[in-house]
Amino acid sequence: MSSTGLNRSSNEMDLKELISVYVKKWKWFALGAIIALALAHLYLRYAVPQYSAAAKIQILEDNGASSELSVLQDLDIFSGGKTKIDDEIDILNSRSNYISLVKKLKLNIRYFVTGNIKSKELYGEGQYPFTISFLAADSVINKARHNFYVDIISDNNFGYAEEEDGTVTKYTFGSTIKTEIGNIILIPTDALKNYRNERLHVVVSPIPTIADSYRNRMVVKAADSKFSNIIDITLTDQVQKRAIDIIDALIEINNTNAVKDKKDVADNTTKFINDRISEIYNSLSTADETAENFKSSRGITDLGSQANVTFEQSTAGEQQLQQASIQLNIAGSMKDLIANQDGYDMIPTNVGISDPGINNAASQYNELVSQRKRLLESSNEKNPVIVKLDQQLEALKRGMQSSLNNVTNNLNLQVNSLSKQLSQINSRIYAAPSNERALRDITRKQQTTESLYLYLLQKREESQITFASASPKSKIVDSAYGSYKPVSPNTKLVYMAALILGLLFPFSVVYVGQLLDNKIHNKMGLERLVGSVPVLVEIPKLGKKDAKLVQKDDRSVLAESLRILRTNINYVQRTKNKSKADNLIFVTSSVPGEGKTFVSSNLAAIYASTGKKVLLIGADIRNPKLYNFFSDEGHVQKETDKPRRSTKNGLTEFLVNSSLEIQDIVVSAHVNDNPIDVIFSGKIPPNPTELLMSDRVEELFKRVAELYDHVIVDTAPLMVVTDTVLISEFASQILYVVKAGVTETKVLEFPLKLKEEGKLKGLAFVVNNVKQANLGYGGKYGYGYGRSIKKWWSFS
Repeated sequence: MSSTGLNRSSNEMDLKELISVYVKKWKWFALGAIIALALAHLYLRYAVPQYSAAAKIQILEDNGASSELSVLQDLDIFSGGKTKIDDEIDILNSRSNYISLVKKLKLNIRYFVTGNIKSKELYGEGQYPFTISFLAADSVINKARHNFYVDIISDNNFGYAEEEDGTVTKYTFGSTIKTEIGNIILIPTDALKNYRNERLHVVVSPIPTIADSYRNRMVVKAADSKFSNIIDITLTDQVQKRAIDIIDALIEINNTNAVKDKKDVADNTTKFINDRISEIYNSLSTADETAENFKSSRGITDLGSQANVTFEQSTAGEQQLQQASIQLNIAGSMKDLIANQDGYDMIPTNVGISDPGINNAASQYNELVSQRKRLLESSNEKNPVIVKLDQQLEALKRGMQSSLNNVTNNLNLQVNSLSKQLSQINSRIYAAPSNERALRDITRKQQTTESLYLYLLQKREESQITFASASPKSKIVDSAYGSYKPVSPNTKLVYMAALILGLLFPFSVVYVGQLLDNKIHNKMGLERLVGSVPVLVEIPKLGKKDAKLVQKDDRSVLAESLRILRTNINYVQRTKNKSKADNLIFVTSSVPGEGKTFVSSNLAAIYASTGKKVLLIGADIRNPKLYNFFSDEGHVQKETDKPRRSTKNGLTEFLVNSSLEIQDIVVSAHVNDNPIDVIFSGKIPPNPTELLMSDRVEELFKRVAELYDHVIVDTAPLMVVTDTVLISEFASQILYVVKAGVTETKVLEFPLKLKEEGKLKGLAFVVNNVKQANLGYGGKYGYGYGRSIKKWWSFS
């Protein structure tokens, strides 16, 4: 079918015509935009606005202790280097923090003043008309879910209902109300008088659910700078003050937890030092008592300065041995503390061990223990996060034990070495009087014990100072502040989106309609499909009140289109071979109802208006429709007339009865005072095909072609029966009527194929029932007469 042009439709689509399809539907686009904008306005009118609150905090860096200082010289137990921002964000955004703030602000209880369309939420001190006292255990209330309605009747009475349309029970404030979550008591506030005759809706939700909700909505992120310690906190909520309070509470709770963790570490360190002081105090008392007893028993009051050089050497060695012994003593105690620890508790850090790796590991261990304790408040030990923390703690504990073993071994070697050196020095002192030597031994032990005792007393005081001055990890850069203007819904964005959707919907409908459209709509569309086969005219669609036949001196679009059809037929006939009669015009279509009888009748009328002798033949003997336009008395049927079949002899009788002449079946009619002869189809025969194959058919057409200037033949539909094909050889011109909006493009393959096979000669198309908006050149430029004006509300 490539030669027919059926496959060229998509390639020859004119862009301007494509755009015009949408332009013709501009009223649909306008209506869609208006409806969408109206819905957007309605949405904005009743949407609950959302407000944003934001805050900034700075994570403070703890200055780590110098590696050369021991814990008893510098009790900076909170060292650990620069805090990782990601870790601090995770800690700040932990679930336990949100559960704490929900409890603190009582966010699990919400109050609403009900309205006709939407409710208004109350929040803040001085806003609530009453408070709720729960008599059930906190463990039950924290997981409870309940809502109820309260009608404020007076300062003393109120109505209670658990359903919006449920039964209302009257109570007095302070009385006990039985609910599914336990007994409750409503206690009035000073704001009660502001809500008299109002209905309040109270919603009680589980604390974990509310905590998770705010945790998911809270945005906690590091500042844009890669090396910045600033954290931005943002929250969007229906109540701006609540968003501000939640952010402030979250920062406060996080700082409080950090201070508590530091105080716990300092407290455990103080306890460790106190235990060591207690042990050393007993040793010091024993040394003092030994010295006292020795001097008393020997009567010694003062020993000379003999062998001062030896003593100085001995003293220096003793000091070195003393320092090593102190290190060994502390390392051994630290080792025993870690080995004997049951579970995971805070351990002292920087307690005098010179190894910085042990001090850093102890700090990391304490931070993980602190994080583990907070997580256990809202979880259990089987939680994957806690299990991972336990693994990290075990690894740190093993690492510290290994490091302490190495330190202990090294210190033992150092003590042994110093002891040997001191023994060599003391061997020279043994030559001194035994009293002096014995007293010196007692004095050395006394000095060593006293030095350690005084040092621990000093560090205990420093630990207490650190405990009292523990500071939070974060500094508030900007306290929480609100946007003061709603951030949602965005009025401009909503209107813009509504406008786009309002235009997109009719566009989509038109676009899908175009994709699914397989109908003929006007002359130009048909011309692209049929190629070289002429399309003579497009006939406009008639209104319900329009006449079916052209009127006298008619200047309507219908009349002008029929005149164009008449002119085009005359032109086509003049270009043909004149060897046979060229005044036999057959009118057919694909199926019934496409307007072939309408075109036939009006074409006959338009020819008759020129004074020509015209014959109209009803050749559709199976389903005749010609009587819808003409009566057997020769009158034109009016719109109010009920159509009825002709009772006179017609085409069928002529074909059956050879004695009948043409003049016996012709009925004279007048259209607009112009005479037209009509041959009705007659009775419906049982064998229409056989009748149309008889010789009488050829005799009829030859005779009428000689008697009349123009013969219009209303034939049967081409695709339904073969009647038209049987008599098509007698036609000088075949008008194939297609109905706009009804005839499918695929149907055209049938007549075009018959034309290629030579069965339809002189084929031309007529487009019937074209809408005013779809008219081609005639509709675009107008016929100049009788143009109808569409109403403003018309969309087609």
